[in-house]
Amino acid sequence: MTLPGPEAPGLSEALALIADVPDFPQPGILFKDITPLLAEHAALEAVVAALAAPGRDQTGAPVVDKVLGMESRGFILGAPVALALGVGFVPVRKAGKLPRATYAVSYALEYGEATLEVHQDALEPGDRVLLVDDVLATGGTARATIDLVEKCGASVHAVAILMELGFLPGREALGTVPLTTLLTV
Repeated sequence: MTLPGPEAPGLSEALALIADVPDFPQPGILFKDITPLLAEHAALEAVVAALAAPGRDQTGAPVVDKVLGMESRGFILGAPVALALGVGFVPVRKAGKLPRATYAVSYALEYGEATLEVHQDALEPGDRVLLVDDVLATGGTARATIDLVEKCGASVHAVAILMELGFLPGREALGTVPLTTLLTV
């Protein structure tokens, strides 16, 4: 099931600030630069409100215990979403970046493998979490993060993504986890 992107005041104007950068980081790639959006207070506020919406019930009360953000732009978006919801933020890091005991999940890349980690004590069994990231492409990062949450004994309530690359199969990797995307390109 895919939830529609919530319409926060000013959201369409905020999303219009995402800049196209042709041939970056290599020829033939059209990079979507979110830094102009991040630099504008009202735009960032609208995006944070929209990304937080899947973590609330119909009355506006939070229904999640934590927000997880994936390295690295998931940190930029996830921390203010956690503040908006009044819950804690948990970073999901690349291998070897966390100082204490971790759970790890590896996933396939186009050429090779990557590993994500979370502290073993970051979530309590039974916690409900909202995953936040900037882009959903192949879904490998999101799927690995869902697996990490489950290793902790918690569950993913929803995934909130700023931008989905609709020409890639990312949403399929999420299975039945509800997905909110603010922009599909």
